[in-house]
Amino acid sequence: MKYEDKVSIELAIWEQRFTEAPGWLESTSKRIGERINHIIPAKVHNAITAAVKTIVRTALFGAEYTPKRDVLRISLEEADHIARKTLSLYKKIAAAEGAGTGAGGLLLNAVDFPALIAIKMKFLFELAHIYGFDTNHFAERIYILNIFQLAFSSKEQRRRLLKRLKRWETEKRQWPSETRFYQSMDWDLFQKEYRDALDFRKMLQMVPGIGAVAGAWANYTILEELGETAMNAFRMRRLPSAG
Repeated sequence: MKYEDKVSIELAIWEQRFTEAPGWLESTSKRIGERINHIIPAKVHNAITAAVKTIVRTALFGAEYTPKRDVLRISLEEADHIARKTLSLYKKIAAAEGAGTGAGGLLLNAVDFPALIAIKMKFLFELAHIYGFDTNHFAERIYILNIFQLAFSSKEQRRRLLKRLKRWETEKRQWPSETRFYQSMDWDLFQKEYRDALDFRKMLQMVPGIGAVAGAWANYTILEELGETAMNAFRMRRLPSAG
């Protein structure tokens, strides 16, 4: 069996699991997260909202997150191998960052959100280059943003976003300019979906006594989920039938 055929099977299994109705554990976690959410001071929520906007806009419209190295031109199998090693490194970085801020109380936890977003964005840009996509092109940065949304969105949104990514060559034509995309972006929905996806795990990080352990666990698992989603999103485009 060709490696690409193996990947096609893996993608089909992942897509079915990724878009299926939320289970009991996920639904329960969301309800608990919503309750904890009401306890967190408004200034913390405002810091999170501001961080999401600022860092995502910087990634889209600036050059800060674009690695200063050549885009790799390698086989899909080689790209997967390097991507897994890169993900392993970023999971460790995120876990260390979460442990440090988790031990520092409420103030440092507010700092953790923008730091974690920055780590995720750098990881996604690096992954794009590993799979052979040039993030100097605005369409590739939009693709990265859609991956970010896909990883941290509700089940309902996942189906819509995944459909968009699977027909990306057509989808990207609706944004002829950065201004057009920026004006069409629903920033409020984007922020809410992201925050809701992380609430339960990240709120545990603020509990005295377990903050460091919870912070490391939360960041590690969040990067793990993002990595799986991102790798599969880029793998879809590398298959011969893609596009």
